[in-house]
Amino acid sequence: MKTRTDFRSDVIPADAAGTLPELFRIRVRRTPDLVAYRQFDIAQAQWIDVTWQAMSERVGQWRRSLATLGLAPGERVAVQLRNGLDWVGYEQAALALGLVVVPLYPDDNPGNLSYILQDSDSRVLLVETLAQWRALAPLRERFPALTQVLCLEPSGAPPADDLTFSSVADFLRHETGEPPEHRAAPGDLATIVYTSGTTGRPKGVMLSHFSILWNAEAQLKMVLTDHDDIFLSFLPLSHTFERTVGYYFPMMAGSCVAYARSLQDLREDLLTIRPTVLISVPRIYERAYARIQEKLAEDGRLAQWLFSQAVELGWARFLAGQGRGDPPGRLDRLLWRLLRPLVADKVLARLGGRLRIAISGAAPLRAEVARCFIGLGLNLLEGYGLTESAPTIAGNPAEDNVPGSAGVPIPGMEIRIADNGELLARGPSVMLGYWKRPEETRTMIEPDGWLHTGDLAEMRDGHLFIRGRLKDILVMSTGEKVPAGDLERTILEDPWFEQALVLGEGRPFVAALLVLERQAWSALAASLSLDADDEGSLGDKRARAAVIERIGGLLSEFPAHEQVRGVHLLLTAWTLDNGLLTPTLKVKREEVERRFAEAIRMLYLDHD
Repeated sequence: MKTRTDFRSDVIPADAAGTLPELFRIRVRRTPDLVAYRQFDIAQAQWIDVTWQAMSERVGQWRRSLATLGLAPGERVAVQLRNGLDWVGYEQAALALGLVVVPLYPDDNPGNLSYILQDSDSRVLLVETLAQWRALAPLRERFPALTQVLCLEPSGAPPADDLTFSSVADFLRHETGEPPEHRAAPGDLATIVYTSGTTGRPKGVMLSHFSILWNAEAQLKMVLTDHDDIFLSFLPLSHTFERTVGYYFPMMAGSCVAYARSLQDLREDLLTIRPTVLISVPRIYERAYARIQEKLAEDGRLAQWLFSQAVELGWARFLAGQGRGDPPGRLDRLLWRLLRPLVADKVLARLGGRLRIAISGAAPLRAEVARCFIGLGLNLLEGYGLTESAPTIAGNPAEDNVPGSAGVPIPGMEIRIADNGELLARGPSVMLGYWKRPEETRTMIEPDGWLHTGDLAEMRDGHLFIRGRLKDILVMSTGEKVPAGDLERTILEDPWFEQALVLGEGRPFVAALLVLERQAWSALAASLSLDADDEGSLGDKRARAAVIERIGGLLSEFPAHEQVRGVHLLLTAWTLDNGLLTPTLKVKREEVERRFAEAIRMLYLDHD
């Protein structure tokens, strides 16, 4: 593991770059022949490598073509693509012309997309497929500023009367000479990123060139990468976590980024690319953990015992390496020599077998999942941040890794805990403000620069621990307060439950909507002589009572008024497709409550 003293001279500091397009230019000049990106080419049915110099030529083509549209610096251009070379080419070209990039989630719904296009007054939209545009076209009158749509698919589409529609292939053929060079200032607006909030309309977070660069450099001082590292990128670039840490971060260090084909192909891509750095949200690690548990259940007790021994011994070795435990004895060292190739290496091989760093962010990681992978030898580091801070505020360095914590503040970031327990942060990467929302900006950022995160936190032994959201605090009709996020995280530690939403705002007791794991439900239904295939069985009083009893065991350390008294059971998961998850896989609380309003009403009515 590299240390901070190995901080390579080839890393491009934020001060040297100044702006995002200048970072790209410097990287191309320094390492033109190194592989910058790797992407699967469908036509050739193979992975292709693109050097920094070749990527520069692609960006130049995009820049010359975008210049023909005559847009003024500061105008907004939107992009709705999956991660890939065209995302990078379009964005870098737009930034070089002084345009402001508005990223959109590829799978977002038309209503939300039309709102962002309208609110940002975007002039250009780049989409992946004709289907994406056809879903948006009926809402055309909502975003009148849009004048040009570009589509990666080669087929044409009937344009609106006031709109030009072009395939990317045709658009890139229309070039002029080199456009006048635009020199942005580091503090200029680079992008407007709309938060995918779980409640209400998204807000446009304004981030400057320097705020993003500063954040990337601060993280590089804690987690070092270099030319030998390969990132596997699969989280959407429309999310600030992936954009800063999985795009600008490796560009600053000169690392290679490989673009996964899709989430469905992720397991195969891990084996093909064999990345050394993986950036993910907890859900991906949790799914991998669930697959491990399923396989162990099939393999029997001996496999389960060997696995648990490997995790426990590996965890003890990790604690000893961190200076928080005794060094392993001779017998433990011998046992690890056996268990590592027999158990640990086989599991990590499914992640490619070369992972040097795995980063988890955007939400808390369940304790048993972190313990499992760290025990198997994965260098898994958790961090914390917000879109409004571009995004990272804190992270765990490899040499001071406390799983379950958000780590320590990144170098140069100040934090403090307010009297009400809220975490406040201050540093150069804090946003410029919310687009068109000065009042909300003033509410979010104090005059002296402190950013209100909305998260409850505490410091313990020098590490930051996030304890939930201020807005996740439910105030019951009894006046008592309930930490919904804490309850939900505790419930989800049990493999019986796939998803959970705790209820109780303005109510006399706590209840929950729960999505059950199907095998767990089948076993429970069989024990109660219920038909597991009949969803009506989910409403059986005995089934609900059994679930409440199980949850009671999970929440035994919580006060009496925070115990779950009623449940509504489900088997259909909340997903992006059914509109109940944000693109970062967080539950849309208000939408779930609206969708299940009648079930919630009956749940409380039954108890009343």
